[in-house]
Amino acid sequence: MTIASSFPEKCISVINKAPSWAVFFLFDLLDDFLCIVFRFLDQVMEEKLEPCHCKNPQDIPDFVGYEYLSDHQHLSETLYRRRNVFRQAGFLRFARNLPEITKKMGMVTFLRNFLFPQKMKKVPREVANRWSDCGCKNCVSWTNTDKLNVIVKQPSVSQDLLMSNKPVENVIFIHGFLASSSYWTNTVFKYLPETTEKTNYRFFAVDLLGFGDSPKPRDCRYSLKEHVDMIEKSVILPNNLTSFHVVAHSMGCIIAVALAAKFSGRVKSVALVAPPYFADSKEGASCDALDVIAEKKLWPPTQFFSAMMAWYEHIGRGVCLVICRHHRTWESIIKILTWRRKLPTGITELTKHTHQSAWHSMHNVICGGAKFTDKHLETLISSGVKISVVQGDKDAVVPIHCLWNMKAKFPAVEVEVIAGTDHSTVIMSRREVFVANLVSLWASSGKNQN
Repeated sequence: MTIASSFPEKCISVINKAPSWAVFFLFDLLDDFLCIVFRFLDQVMEEKLEPCHCKNPQDIPDFVGYEYLSDHQHLSETLYRRRNVFRQAGFLRFARNLPEITKKMGMVTFLRNFLFPQKMKKVPREVANRWSDCGCKNCVSWTNTDKLNVIVKQPSVSQDLLMSNKPVENVIFIHGFLASSSYWTNTVFKYLPETTEKTNYRFFAVDLLGFGDSPKPRDCRYSLKEHVDMIEKSVILPNNLTSFHVVAHSMGCIIAVALAAKFSGRVKSVALVAPPYFADSKEGASCDALDVIAEKKLWPPTQFFSAMMAWYEHIGRGVCLVICRHHRTWESIIKILTWRRKLPTGITELTKHTHQSAWHSMHNVICGGAKFTDKHLETLISSGVKISVVQGDKDAVVPIHCLWNMKAKFPAVEVEVIAGTDHSTVIMSRREVFVANLVSLWASSGKNQN
């Protein structure tokens, strides 16, 4: 029995190790090569050459580019510590200078004049999107505002007038990675009560900075601090929220905990679904998060995709170039194949980001934010904020041990494991129960009443 039971495990181990090493070895080479290709194309397609993260900016004498945060503490170490065999060995070192050589030879100017003769006659101006990002009307509609896109659900005017003596409970919903506010509005919002016998509710679902219909600025690091500041600017300050609850999923949990810690005197409760929690360690919580969330494995597919997009900046940009920039073409193909006039929002919202926003949010929030989570949780617990965490036992995105590690370090945190559910179905397969539990949590949080 022991031999029979261990044989499948050994097979899986072999499948994951040897072929994985070969595939990611080739990815190391491809990413190093694409670094040169994109640098050359950036010089041809745009006036401004933005640096990548193949080198630490502190090692570059004449570094220009994004405005570096003064103390660097909000940037993740994983941006510049990603291991690459060929980069560390100095492979293609000479080829890295080719973009600069071709520019000095005048080849870049020649190609730009040849490809864009009309553009060269115009006065150069800053464009919202990079050439490798989609520039359709929907994708750049955010240029008309400097605040996040926020969907609000609240009692109608007539109900509000009739029940004006009731206190108002404000709830902020924060989505996860590669998602948008529709994750909440198209699923649990229809089950949320606008009013109960004792309370009126006002719900805010935000599109995080760089996702959905919210701004996607080029000169942004999409750090944890920038995400929190934008929620404050777009939701808390305009609506004068003197107290509120927070509900978040996946990557949004890190942002939710940071937001709640900043407003620990106003927040009443925090509900987290599948939070990627990594306790601070000698190796560094950021690096631990990258090694676990984006472990280099071929199976399952979600793990392979995470590894490819997190470890390889230029391969990830290539994927965004093919899929996100041409999302309308892919959406048309899917409509034809599925005989649908309208696609589910889960598909259309998946491409509503730029490589810049996805790449930096992955590293500066999921990985970089890990080093602040312990401090933020300590602040919330010392302030008496109720924290409830739920996760599926079949979650292949965030390992279940993240939940138990959080509980072990912070016993005050209430945890619940839902059998037979994964990273998404922990909500989607039990929406009414999930909402009922939220309402119960809000009702039991009697702190800072309006």
